[in-house]
Amino acid sequence: MIATVTPSFLTGSIQAPTSKSSMQRACAAALLVNGTSIIKNPGHSNDDRAAIEVITALGAKVYWVGGNLEIVSSGVKPVSNTIDCGESGLGIRMFTPIAALSEQAITITGSGSLTTRPMNFFDEIFPLLGITIQSNSGKLPLQINGPLKPANIEVDGSLSSQFLTGLLMAFAAAGASDVAIKVNNLTSKPYIDLTLAVMKHFGVQVENRNYESFYFPPKKETAGYQPHSYTVEGDWSGAAFLLVAGAIAGNITVKGLDVHSTQADKAVLHALSAAGAVMSIETGQINIATTSLKAFQFNAMECPDLFPPLVALAACCEGKSVIEGVNRLAHKESDRGLTLQEEFGKMGIKIVLQDNLMIIEGSTGLKGATVHSRHDHRIAMACAVAALKADKPVIIEVADAINKSYPDFYDNIRLLGANVEYK
Repeated sequence: MIATVTPSFLTGSIQAPTSKSSMQRACAAALLVNGTSIIKNPGHSNDDRAAIEVITALGAKVYWVGGNLEIVSSGVKPVSNTIDCGESGLGIRMFTPIAALSEQAITITGSGSLTTRPMNFFDEIFPLLGITIQSNSGKLPLQINGPLKPANIEVDGSLSSQFLTGLLMAFAAAGASDVAIKVNNLTSKPYIDLTLAVMKHFGVQVENRNYESFYFPPKKETAGYQPHSYTVEGDWSGAAFLLVAGAIAGNITVKGLDVHSTQADKAVLHALSAAGAVMSIETGQINIATTSLKAFQFNAMECPDLFPPLVALAACCEGKSVIEGVNRLAHKESDRGLTLQEEFGKMGIKIVLQDNLMIIEGSTGLKGATVHSRHDHRIAMACAVAALKADKPVIIEVADAINKSYPDFYDNIRLLGANVEYK
C-alpha cells in the first residue's frame, strides 16, 4: 500500500489504540489457566491476531462474545505440532518457553524480519531446563521438545526483556518452587513490570529482587494461574505518535491512557515536556497542542520503541536533540537507527549516529519526499507524523506496515483532520 500524507493541522479527540504488549501477555496468561477468562478491549493488530492463533494452536478455545474475547483453557495442550508467531518479537520470545511446557515436539516459526532476528538465547538456556532444541544457527525455525523443568538459571537480559517474560510466565505454570532466575544487564525493566502485573492479575506472584533476580517461593506458598477478566490497556507506544502529532501540528485530545501504567513508553511524556510541548493531563485523557519547540535530550534505553516518534518530534524542535540508546535498535523490524537516518534524510533532516547516541538536527525544514517504511510499522507512522509539517506531501511506500501494531492509524489521524490518501 502507498499512503500520501499532505501537510495538515489536527484538531479534535481520539481514543488511544489498545496495547499489544498488554493484549499478548493477557492471551498467554489466559492460556495457562484452567478455566474461562475474559479479555476486554482486545486489540486487532497483526501481532494481536498472531497471539490468538498461537494460543489456539496450544490448546485454548477462543470465542468473540460481544466485542470481548472469551478464552477457555486447560493449560498447554497443543493441537498442532507447529506454532506461527507471525512477525511478533514478543510473541516468539514469550510463547516459545510456554510451548515448551508440553512434552510434544513443536516447531516454532515466524515471518518477515523475525526470521533474521537472533534466537541464540534459547539454544543456550533451554538445555539447562531439560528442553531439547534445534535452531537454524540461532535463528528460526526452532524445534523444541519439553517439558520445561524450572531450575536456578542465570540469563543475559541485555538484548531484550522479552525472553525473560516468557521464562517467568512458563516457570510459574510449571510450578516453579524455591528457584530463581538471575538476570544480568536487564533492559526495558518497565516491560517486566507489565509482565509481573499481568501474572499477578491472574493469580501468580513472583518476587522481584531489584531486577537482578526473580524468585519463585516454595510451592506451598504459590497459587497457579487463575481465570480472570482482564481489560487491555490503552497503548502508550501507538499513542506516542498521536501525542507527537499534536505537539507539532495540532490541538488534540488523546483518550484512554493510564498515566499510572507500567508501560515503558509512557516516558514519551517526559520527552514532550523537555521539548516544551503544551500539555494538560486529566483523568483518562491528555490534551496537547502545538507551540514553539526546543531541542531535548532523552534516554531511550528502557523504551527504544520511542525512537521513531521522538525523531519526528526532534525534526520540529529548534536545535540539536540527542536520544540515547541506539544500540537497542539493531534487531527490530528494521535496523531502526540506520533506517531513521536514511528515511528522514530524504525529508531533509540530518541525523548523526555516534556510538550509542542519535543526534537530530531540527528546524531545518521538513521536505516532501518519497520514503519507504522498510516494512517497519513504527517507521511508517513516524514518517506520516513528520509529513504533517513538511512543505509538500510525503509519499510512504509499504505504508500498510502499520497493521503490525496500529492498523487504524491512518484512519485515526484522518478523523483528526489529516489529509491522508492511500491505495
